[in-house]
Amino acid sequence: MNEKRNFFEIKIDKEKQLDFREIFGNDNPIHLEIGSGRGEFISLKSLLLWNKNFLGIELKDKRIEDTLKKLDLEKHKNVRLMRLFVDENITKVIPTESIEHIYIIHPDPWPKRKHHKNRLIQNDFIDALYKILKIKGILEINTDHEEYALWILNIFRQRDDFKIFYEDGFTTIPPEGHIVTHFEAKKRKEGFEPFLEK
Repeated sequence: MNEKRNFFEIKIDKEKQLDFREIFGNDNPIHLEIGSGRGEFISLKSLLLWNKNFLGIELKDKRIEDTLKKLDLEKHKNVRLMRLFVDENITKVIPTESIEHIYIIHPDPWPKRKHHKNRLIQNDFIDALYKILKIKGILEINTDHEEYALWILNIFRQRDDFKIFYEDGFTTIPPEGHIVTHFEAKKRKEGFEPFLEK
């Protein structure tokens, strides 16, 4: 596990932004997953899109360990992981206009109204994501919480810097190549269908 951690995990220097060419050894486009959970998505998506570089961000070390178990030193050379608390300060670590595609899969919905201020999807955070996305970059969000899906949609409908991809704002039809994560499978068993917004 130490060998995997040494290869896959990036140590952050808060004094400078990441240099993706130095990290990956190439100029392939960067795909960013915010909240890698148990690693199902990044470990599989990075194999499907082998010509893209994948950076997964997770705060909890246990989840970094779970993801490392799913990564292979030979098959996943295009994957790196990073421990980071994610908020609007992400721009201090990730360079402007450096990311081709951002995935946020099942962020905590914080369902109680008094906790809505804790939700990840807020305008200040979206401002920061807009800065790190390349021109015509994609922000893709999945949630199985209908009220949160509508909250997210409402935020983006009030902005003019993002174009909503789906006519209704989201879809419940899994796209081709959709990867089911542990949390999605668990919620599906409870009767919750995911909403995809991008």
